[in-house]
Amino acid sequence: MLRSIRSVLVLTAAVAAAACASTSFNSTWRNPAAEPGNFQGQKVAALVMSTDQSVRFGAEDALARELTARGAVGIPAYSLIPKELNQDKEKAKEFLEKANVAGVVVMRVVGKDQQITQSSGGMYWGGPAYATFWGTGGYYGYGWGGVYSPSYIQTDTIVSVEMLVYSLKQDKLVWAAQSQ
Repeated sequence: MLRSIRSVLVLTAAVAAAACASTSFNSTWRNPAAEPGNFQGQKVAALVMSTDQSVRFGAEDALARELTARGAVGIPAYSLIPKELNQDKEKAKEFLEKANVAGVVVMRVVGKDQQITQSSGGMYWGGPAYATFWGTGGYYGYGWGGVYSPSYIQTDTIVSVEMLVYSLKQDKLVWAAQSQ
């Protein structure tokens, strides 16, 4: 079980790192009531809950590849569950059971925030060129010498993603995390 949890942790970090400039886990949790288990060699569905099919398909493909690279048989959920039945719990369950899926790794965006960073340049208005506008060495001649724009405004989008690992055999949440 511990090995599976480590594998999932590495997986989620790898997927998140590939998608974002910097990623950090805000929290992680392991279910103490879940039985020890291992997804090595077993089918694990990669499910990204998004209504944007192009985002979902690409992300599920990437997640399935990462699961496979770590010993499971990763399968994108879209290849098992028809998109028109995504939100039908009973039908989705039937499709996963029919495919003998042992577990599901779920990713879902749970928050989006913006962080604005502003840097002001070192402005100094006390030099001799600023003393007069027209006079000798005045600003008019000095100012045309070059435009200096040292300040900037940067907007970063911070996305919070929850990652959940379920054992379908136990029908239990095994591991959970939230990352940014």
